[in-house]
Amino acid sequence: MDDNYDVIVMGTGLKECILSGLLSVDGMKVLHLDRNGYYGGSCASLQLNQLYEAYKKGETPKTTLGASREYNVDVVPKLIMSMGKLVKALLHTNVTRYLEFKAIGGSYVFRGGKIHKVPSNEGEAIKSSLMGIWEKRRCAKFFQYAQEYKLEDPKTHQGNDLNTMTMAELYKKFELQPDTIDFIGHAICLYLNDDYLKLPALESIQRMQLYFNSLSRYSAANSPYLYPLYGLGELPQGFARLSAIYGGTYMLNAPIDHVVIEDGKAVGVMSSEEGEGGSKPTAHCKFIVADPSYFPDRVHATGKVVRAICILKHPVPNTDNAESAQIIIPQKQVGRKSDIYVSIVSGANNVAPKGYWIATCAATVENPDGDPMKELAPALALLGPIEEQFVSVTDIMEPNDDGKESKIFISKSYDATSHFETTIDDVADMYRRITGKELDLTPAKNKEDEE
Repeated sequence: MDDNYDVIVMGTGLKECILSGLLSVDGMKVLHLDRNGYYGGSCASLQLNQLYEAYKKGETPKTTLGASREYNVDVVPKLIMSMGKLVKALLHTNVTRYLEFKAIGGSYVFRGGKIHKVPSNEGEAIKSSLMGIWEKRRCAKFFQYAQEYKLEDPKTHQGNDLNTMTMAELYKKFELQPDTIDFIGHAICLYLNDDYLKLPALESIQRMQLYFNSLSRYSAANSPYLYPLYGLGELPQGFARLSAIYGGTYMLNAPIDHVVIEDGKAVGVMSSEEGEGGSKPTAHCKFIVADPSYFPDRVHATGKVVRAICILKHPVPNTDNAESAQIIIPQKQVGRKSDIYVSIVSGANNVAPKGYWIATCAATVENPDGDPMKELAPALALLGPIEEQFVSVTDIMEPNDDGKESKIFISKSYDATSHFETTIDDVADMYRRITGKELDLTPAKNKEDEE
């Protein structure tokens, strides 16, 4: 490993692997290290025995759950907007060639103590119990406005300046009721809380357009979401293969013993490679990219996320026996300040044996002194009998600085949201700080195409 590199990447989480791939395509020489023996880092997909090792050390997997190798359970479950930023990154790098996706079976929202399907077409909208008939007409007009709105075309603005008008004011103009506002803001715009109501409406309209465009991308889709077969752990591996094509070097089971700092800047690492007899070769670099776990002294906590991974032997009740689905529980429905998310996948997604479902509940911890499981109680109550459960409470970490001086660029932790849009925002921000360029996600040929 004694060599000079442009960048050393520490951790094989999705963000780190995307950056590794992008920087390799840009012509940089990349060394990618991970202390674990598997790809994915904090967003890995684990087999059953790995789940027990991580969450219930010392216990053996229940034999009734089937073979360990048939499980690929996401530690941080998220879904992919079919027209979102992650798909653009996959297409830009052509990483899609390594992956196979399946549409999520349905998106649901919790209201009035019941689960309601978020309409995916006009027929479902007419039959939906989310709104009364007069509210449906008002909502239809609002949806039409949102879909037709173009920032560069004043004729579509209907006299509204969405750069100054708040979202609360725009809702009021269309005379929408509180329950409808709740459903739109949290199940379509995917906001974690209601702070967005006080902000300019433009971003909310753009989020609605992303949702509608993602929904219409596949004519038979019941939701705007996609999910890779065999779990989200396939995503970082895809970007790792991209980096390897461009000369990137990957090493798993490589603990980082020491980061070499000279004049306040990172210039290399020392790693006791497994199987090297305890030797500690140094790899030199111009800068480092890492997830927060590698630099605990250079990050700070902004909150906590509680997650409960639940193995079920049945589909989640009231989801029309969906093989996969999402349920959003808006904050007001359960007296919280932020939403609760439930992601559901199954054997049909090659993440569990046939006849098993994986339902993961996630929420931002709002009472740090209380029992975090109580914060998930409204979600867990929707699942029915649970065969096994794995619970974690993790800190949401952010870097203390932008990394430009220290040459150590650290990603943010994954939040409780059920989608990847904020993930790519962080990648784009890091890419900008590292290279001084904006991240261009327009489709491009890669080296395999050229060869």
